[in-house]
Amino acid sequence: MLKKSELLQENTALVALLRTIDKSHDTWSSIAEKVVRQGSAIQVFEHELDPQHHRLDDPDEDDEYDDRIQSTLLGEDDIPITAQRRVQLLQDHKEAEALVHDWDKQGLDMVSVLDERYPLSLREVVDMPPFLFSKGRSLSPNQQDMGVSVVGSRNAGPEALHFASDVATMLVSKGLTVIAGLALGVDAEAHHRALQEHGRTVAFIGTGIGKYYPAKNRQLQDLIERKGQVFSQFWPWQEPAKWTFPARNATMSGYGIATVIVEAHEYSGTRVQARQAQHHGRPIIIRDVVVDHTEWGNRLAHKPNVYVVSNVDDVARAINSIQRVNGELQDAINGLIAQASAYAKRVLLV
Repeated sequence: MLKKSELLQENTALVALLRTIDKSHDTWSSIAEKVVRQGSAIQVFEHELDPQHHRLDDPDEDDEYDDRIQSTLLGEDDIPITAQRRVQLLQDHKEAEALVHDWDKQGLDMVSVLDERYPLSLREVVDMPPFLFSKGRSLSPNQQDMGVSVVGSRNAGPEALHFASDVATMLVSKGLTVIAGLALGVDAEAHHRALQEHGRTVAFIGTGIGKYYPAKNRQLQDLIERKGQVFSQFWPWQEPAKWTFPARNATMSGYGIATVIVEAHEYSGTRVQARQAQHHGRPIIIRDVVVDHTEWGNRLAHKPNVYVVSNVDDVARAINSIQRVNGELQDAINGLIAQASAYAKRVLLV
């Protein structure tokens, strides 16, 4: 566990890396993966400054590989950075240090991939965001937030809103977190119902943590901050943009154990979450009306790990099945770990 001062230093290096990213070979997610693999953003930053003398650990590298042969191969680590790139990195590190300390003074809670409070479920996905800004009631470190996303149209009709409300009630009754994107329509209805049922709700917003969008949901966002939790994967000042909402949906997919699609049209942004849920290996629960009225919904219905439902009881049965499968998988993993541990002990005794 890192001390606060150490975490601030690591977050500074992470922010500097993200602000100076070389888009020709890196993305925010690939930076996050590098940092997690090394266990340090500082090490990755030092590598960017001087790749020849600060090589990154490669877990797949053969320790017995002949260093003399390796030294004759011209790799990326052997190419020194340009003076311009070095100046840019150092300048951005200085600016990042000021930003991180300023955020800390403002009480903005940056939860990076090096923080033990970073959601366990997001560590499992390849496109994990390098950080989240958080407001609200956090879970204990290393505690899995068992939740289900409830998504759908911003212009949902009364029947769809009623369905979203009933799904939220059912999820709370099962002790599950209701996850949504704080949009108008289905999202807001799911959040409201979860709060009314005294359950936990988590909102992933498509702006910076200090912004309110849409303005109509300002009071709802404040209420979730007090009684639930609000996450943002963007810089605190980020305004709403076309690209921020698909990114938000992808993170919602990775955070939850499943996604319930209540209502969506042919060109709905909900498709993004459905696509990402498949990419993440997360189950999708989709209403039959979406399947019947959209081409993408119809195609999705025939994919593995997809449950087509017509009522809330169907959703509850799908959730039960998903939890049972997840439990069996976790039991199998625990069994394999126990066997490996027992084998290792026998080898050590010999």
